[in-house]
Amino acid sequence: MNAPRATLRSATYQDVLDAPPHMVAEIVGGRLSLQPRPAPRHARAHSAMLGRLAGPFDFGEGGPGGWWILTEPELHLGPDVLVPDVAGWRRERMPALPETAWFDLAPDWACEVLSPSTRRLDLGGKRDAYAREGVGHLWLVDPLARTLEAFELRGGAWTLLATRTGDDAVRLPPFEDLDWPLSALWAD
Repeated sequence: MNAPRATLRSATYQDVLDAPPHMVAEIVGGRLSLQPRPAPRHARAHSAMLGRLAGPFDFGEGGPGGWWILTEPELHLGPDVLVPDVAGWRRERMPALPETAWFDLAPDWACEVLSPSTRRLDLGGKRDAYAREGVGHLWLVDPLARTLEAFELRGGAWTLLATRTGDDAVRLPPFEDLDWPLSALWAD
């Protein structure tokens, strides 16, 4: 006689709400993913990215403005609940921030800072979900390798636009109006 098969239930938003407060909870492909808060090098790259982009693109200080640039927004995209490290929406697509605790409008740009504990999820299910939902640009930052890869969504697939390393200048879509050194993201 065959043993009964265990059925896996899809994660729900209640699972996200019930997650321990020291964890980042996401639902990707129906499965709950729990990640610890970022390590210092990850947090530095994440914070520095926000610092480089928010002034000129969100606040219009020394740049064109016209964006909402946010850290760790909760995105409800189709069946997935995602938390990118940094994301941005053009204000022409989202004139005002929502009143909810999350966003159901896909961002125009997302940035994931890769770490050993998040790399597989960021490069797999999350990247696929961003493409499915029409996120126009995706940046992948690796603080250990000191790289930034910039992708653009074309015909539903990611196209690598450029890879920056070390102290290379960063002037990449959708933020090509600003030039800054990639080394600004690193902790040393």
